[in-house]
Amino acid sequence: MYDHILARIRKLLAKAENPAASPAEAEAYTAKAAELIAKYGIDRALLAQRDPTSDVVGDLVVEVDPPYALDKAVLLQRVAVELRCAAVQRTRYDAGTKQLSIHLFGFESDLVRTELLYTSLLLQATSNLARTSAPFGESVAAFRRSWLAGFTTAVTRRLREAEARAQQQAAGQAGRTAEEGERSVALALADRTRDVARAMKAAYPHLRQAQPRSLSGSGRASGYAAGQRADLGGARVDRGARRSIAGA
Repeated sequence: MYDHILARIRKLLAKAENPAASPAEAEAYTAKAAELIAKYGIDRALLAQRDPTSDVVGDLVVEVDPPYALDKAVLLQRVAVELRCAAVQRTRYDAGTKQLSIHLFGFESDLVRTELLYTSLLLQATSNLARTSAPFGESVAAFRRSWLAGFTTAVTRRLREAEARAQQQAAGQAGRTAEEGERSVALALADRTRDVARAMKAAYPHLRQAQPRSLSGSGRASGYAAGQRADLGGARVDRGARRSIAGA
């Protein structure tokens, strides 16, 4: 059943990403894909409430490659949080070269959603940036970092809205009254959030908050507009072959 839903999402995205599709058609396909992937997450959560063995907490390490590795890492972390995962940024040095990775914690279904979405969004952002020029005289790197920040902000907002709609729809079907349904769904999601936080805490008992960044480029508005248009349903990634995300 759930593999069928993921297959539908992939088909919708294939249509949305087809150059022959009009902007209106692509937007319609994208909206439906976002709706399905949010519903998939809620359905798996409710099923796991009845059968805990159907979806268990796991973890996944995603290597984030340069250029703009930190900006890509922020995108991944924001997507992960909206899809009810937890993310820990890790830095190490290999032969003097800085390497960045994100350690994700979440239920298996949410890790799948996060990996699919991030892979798709990274490809879309890379493609958009290749067609977007920095203003004359402005640092290309500064422009692209601010562009990616705008893209991430737009995507985060859209994901939050899609998840909220899916939760409201599920609540309407989960109980005899609206109040019972809301309480049932909220309880299932709260339990999952607690379990994910516990798994992260066990692996990293002494986490520190990252310092906020200050970006000077002028690309935020352009990136935000691109994020508004981005597909939110995922990419055609083999679930059984988790791999590092290639640099742009």
